[in-house]
Amino acid sequence: MPIKKPARKKVCYFCDKKKEPDYKNYEELRQFMTERARIKSRRQTGLCNKHQKRLSLQIKRARQLALLPYVVV
Repeated sequence: MPIKKPARKKVCYFCDKKKEPDYKNYEELRQFMTERARIKSRRQTGLCNKHQKRLSLQIKRARQLALLPYVVV
């Protein structure tokens, strides 16, 4: 049996770049959404808890201002 390497721990995107999620930067927020416009989970994005909560808040804010869709038909 081949020896498996341990999975590399994901580093939080926002901690790494030393920035915060912002609703005005909707192109950046879009990478944390699925093709059906749902917010990806922490397990998929690799974000820390603090930034995942802020990300979801900023995505919801961008949706209210019609910068991001609620659903894709």
